[in-house]
Amino acid sequence: MNRGMWRYWLGFFLIIRLAPVQGDIFTFKANRMNGSRVSGKELTVLTGNAEVRSDNLLLRANRIEIHGDNNQFIDCSGEVWGREEAKDIFFQTDRLRYDRKLKIARLEGNATLEDKKNQIVAKGRFIEYDDQAEVTVFQIAVRLFKDTMVCRSEYAVYRRTEKLLDLSGFPVVFKKNDEFRADRIRVDLDTDDVTLEGMVSGSIKD
Repeated sequence: MNRGMWRYWLGFFLIIRLAPVQGDIFTFKANRMNGSRVSGKELTVLTGNAEVRSDNLLLRANRIEIHGDNNQFIDCSGEVWGREEAKDIFFQTDRLRYDRKLKIARLEGNATLEDKKNQIVAKGRFIEYDDQAEVTVFQIAVRLFKDTMVCRSEYAVYRRTEKLLDLSGFPVVFKKNDEFRADRIRVDLDTDDVTLEGMVSGSIKD
């Protein structure tokens, strides 16, 4: 077996063996795999129908890079799709980085997150999803849709456990035929109640 092939299988072995240290299941597959196990520069690159599963998180992309101590970071690019299977959360984006240790995913580009349990679809140019805290931060051109309600802002924080959405940065909420604007808006996604703070304006149609 030549040195290049040995390095390939050694890298594969290390990735599989290191996963239990992090306490989750870590598997992957792709059309092609290459990388390096040089100390301090460990890198595994998956291309072509690349797929990684880390515990309950399934990621698919055109290209996936795995690197860091104990393969802590997963970088995805090109038609990125993911699902948090235990919570039934789906997302799509241009680029994604997932921290296996902190269980935080950062989505960049045309990013969409769908929480099927709470019937919410949200979009933004940057999304940070904290799986452990169940808190999601949206930035730039944020839009959130739930039933007949549409929320827009430049910054938003979604607290999934409490079912609360905090909007700032020119926020506006359209609820059926009503419109609400303020410096800050809080939406209770369980009751659809809207709380306005700061300079408030709006219109209500009977």
